[in-house]
Amino acid sequence: MKIRELSRRLLSHPTSDGAGVKLRRSLGARPDARLDPLLMLDEFYSDDPQDYLGGFPPHPHRGFETVTYMLDGHMRHEDHLGNRGDLGPGGVQWMTAGRGIVHSEMPQQSEGRMRGFQLWINLPAAEKMQPARYADIQADAVPELTTAHGRVRVLAGRLELDGREARGPINGTADSMSTDPLYLDIRLGAAGVLVLPVASGHNVFLYAFDGEVRIGEQAEALAAHEGAVLGAGAAVRVEAGPDGAGVLLIAARPIGEPVAQYGPFVMNTREELEQALADYRDGRLTEPA
Repeated sequence: MKIRELSRRLLSHPTSDGAGVKLRRSLGARPDARLDPLLMLDEFYSDDPQDYLGGFPPHPHRGFETVTYMLDGHMRHEDHLGNRGDLGPGGVQWMTAGRGIVHSEMPQQSEGRMRGFQLWINLPAAEKMQPARYADIQADAVPELTTAHGRVRVLAGRLELDGREARGPINGTADSMSTDPLYLDIRLGAAGVLVLPVASGHNVFLYAFDGEVRIGEQAEALAAHEGAVLGAGAAVRVEAGPDGAGVLLIAARPIGEPVAQYGPFVMNTREELEQALADYRDGRLTEPA
């Protein structure tokens, strides 16, 4: 089983979004920093309420999916469909924007730590105009596999490890998941090692969020808050540094279509983007098809 090696590094860059929420962006920091179909990955992490209190007031999306994963803190989701979800530590919010959704994500705390991630996953052209969907997944619904070296939480997809299998809670919540995503939260003890199978046709991205991790048989070091695109292979080998490590593994089947993006709209052509802007301006974005 060929082990994937580090192919390209993606540093995360400090920025802000929403109403001034401070975060670090790796995937999506530039148009050439995407990995089909993964569009963007943001890490928000602060103990200072002034860095996150503004939250993400109502805003639109079309043409892709958003995945919010909380490590610490409490965030509330509300959208134009009437959905309301409370996202706490370990919880996941999976939203398929489809043809259009207007939602907000607002902190439900005035002090303490807020930490988590938001991932954007593209949709193929045939699925971009599907009805919007939303799933609010609590921490106790996320399966976890443990080994002598650490543990893995399976947020999406299927993982086989040491003869055991876990399926993430997102499986089956959408009519079609052409990108077949795998989303893992991996925690390793000091010098811990894990070898994880991944589909050979998927693109794979790793993001180290705690400690240092070494990738592949070449043991290329990845520092905290640094991302990596991996090369071809059927497995990923990760090894923690002396203080242990936390790393996200995100893999998905590439779509292979052109991407046209303007802020919260992701389509295939400029004309489709212009239509999305007009639909939002004229109140048609959230109308049923």
